[in-house]
Amino acid sequence: MPGAPRAAEQVLDLALSRPATLGAGRLVLVDGPSGAGKTTLAAAVAAAAAVRGVASQVVHLDAMYDGWEGLPGIGCQLLALLAPLAEGRAGTYRRYDWVAGRYAGTETVEPVDLLVVEGVGAAAGAVAHLGTALVWVDAPRELRRRRGVQRDGPSYEAVWERWEASEAETFARDRGRERADLVVDGTASR
Repeated sequence: MPGAPRAAEQVLDLALSRPATLGAGRLVLVDGPSGAGKTTLAAAVAAAAAVRGVASQVVHLDAMYDGWEGLPGIGCQLLALLAPLAEGRAGTYRRYDWVAGRYAGTETVEPVDLLVVEGVGAAAGAVAHLGTALVWVDAPRELRRRRGVQRDGPSYEAVWERWEASEAETFARDRGRERADLVVDGTASR
């Protein structure tokens, strides 16, 4: 996504212009459908933060889903991670091992100036009150699907329809695009 550095600067400017919402830190939530460019944007935001001397960390929801059927529970998992951080304490989440098909450990996230959480469902209503900025990244369905299969391999084709239906239910419930502070076009080639 060649426009990622410019979009990242916009996201960072927005987040830093607002009061802290996650303890002493700020929380950027990057949501949108699979293959839209959320991971690319999140990495660019972290890189832009580093240039400005802002300590940041990116958490990828792909590490938190309970497999292909795990999207409906992501709000509870996010809240379990973010609630302690909102109190100035380290948060934790269970890390999913996609190869083994089960959770395979716990990750600790220390309080930081800027936490970027990216992935489908990042705009979960359960954590909306903790977000400093909500960003929606989107791209046309066929492009997203092609990117998803390139990223996750041919096995993704078999679950695409189910995952897409789960995404649609999540998006209808959480209304992330409608609540977004910024909508980013993820159509540019990476």
